[in-house]
Amino acid sequence: MVEKKDLMKLQNGSDVRGIAVDGVEGEKVNLFPEAVNRIATGFVRFLEKRTNKKASELTLTVGHDSRISADMMMSEIKNAFVNSGAKTIDCDLASTPAMFMSTVFDETKADGAVMVTASHLPFNRNGMKFFTKDGGAEHEDITEILEYAYEAQEVKADISSVQKYDLLGRYSAFLCDKIKDALNNGDKPLSGMHIVVDAGNGDGGFFAYKVLDELGADTTGSQFLEPDGHFPNHIPNPENKDAMNAIRKAVLDSKADLGLIFDTDVDRMSAVLSDGEEVNRNALIGLIAAILAPDYPGSTIITDSVTSDELTEFLTNELHLKHHRFMRGYKNVINECIRMNKAGEVSPLAIETSGHGALSENYYLDDGAYLAVKLLIAAARQRKKGGDLASLIAKLKSPAESKEYRLYIRMEEGFKDYGNDVLKEFEKRAKDKGIKIASPSFEGVRLVFDNGWALLRMSLHDPNMPLNIESRNPGGLAGIENEVKGLLDGFDKLDLSAFS
Repeated sequence: MVEKKDLMKLQNGSDVRGIAVDGVEGEKVNLFPEAVNRIATGFVRFLEKRTNKKASELTLTVGHDSRISADMMMSEIKNAFVNSGAKTIDCDLASTPAMFMSTVFDETKADGAVMVTASHLPFNRNGMKFFTKDGGAEHEDITEILEYAYEAQEVKADISSVQKYDLLGRYSAFLCDKIKDALNNGDKPLSGMHIVVDAGNGDGGFFAYKVLDELGADTTGSQFLEPDGHFPNHIPNPENKDAMNAIRKAVLDSKADLGLIFDTDVDRMSAVLSDGEEVNRNALIGLIAAILAPDYPGSTIITDSVTSDELTEFLTNELHLKHHRFMRGYKNVINECIRMNKAGEVSPLAIETSGHGALSENYYLDDGAYLAVKLLIAAARQRKKGGDLASLIAKLKSPAESKEYRLYIRMEEGFKDYGNDVLKEFEKRAKDKGIKIASPSFEGVRLVFDNGWALLRMSLHDPNMPLNIESRNPGGLAGIENEVKGLLDGFDKLDLSAFS
């Protein structure tokens, strides 16, 4: 019997995540089949309350990424869904954005959807993302689902006749239609373009097979397209240096026009241009904003808190847009984008430096494949004019130096309170020294220096305090770091060894 405290520990923000299989020393399984089964029942109860429908009136979809524990997870979820009486549709291998779209497509019209994934985490992890017709679950929704899971019993059912549906095929056709409609250039609008894909053995291989090939692109040089939950080649994560080096090498070796890399469940992406220039973090934000700017003049781009001052200058001075930094967490920036649009402030894009990017025109869904579609349409249009994507961000500058530190809090309980006390004292000390503090600051404390900035904040879920520092001048990072170290002196529970 899984205890309540163990169920509640599986919450990871607006997802459920845990260790599903053995294989990593020191990491014990905590996402047991019984827990998965009861959480799925908890989701059914959550939907009954949300929709005012009986379980027997619900249509539910479930899909998975390439992880080795997917079969176990899918089986337990289907057992719970079928036992509840709900119409259950098995979407097999899918992407996270596709699972949301199963609530939109007429062929499925799901009341709720579950994606079995742990994003870019190691092979032994797995988890669940939940969707309704209104979008992804919020933090408080997950808490409610887990409360219902505690009250639920483990159930079994005959799942042999569960309907299967090729959701990735339907979703791919949706993406193809977006490109065809935008380019108005026949059935093969990407003919003559050479584009390589690196799926990192996650779910993103379909983009090469079912989108690029279908639209006439040359995908020679694409790699790691076959799903393999052991992730034998590199972590499927656009923030990982080895992953970016892999796609960069593939682009240069194959002399491609563009490279695309996705994370495991395809809700994030980054790109590499023909000359090997990486388009991620600030560059990805700047490029997507440049693509959107003509259609949304004067609008607001919402990012997480760690974007560079150089990006702000590009958005405001070159694109004549507004830049609104908000707190980290993809749901946070998305919800802020929704809030601003409802308030009458046009905001077409909410995007994190991690590559999570959501467009208002696409259900506010963080969708790496949809971002790739926007890049492809822009690349094709630039090519027709004799230009390229690089020209769209030619005036985007980069900081001379940047670094991120993780300052761990040596506490198991009460670390959030301790971290918040550190931030208060950190801000007070900075003010006493006459250091400028950015305002408004939606997350942590951001210090402004003549040659750069530093941002200290609490991690969303873990006992650590990320510290980001950037300098406009070569060699300037060390000076800012020394100032920050002085402001952090004397906090006995804060591990400053990252500075050494």
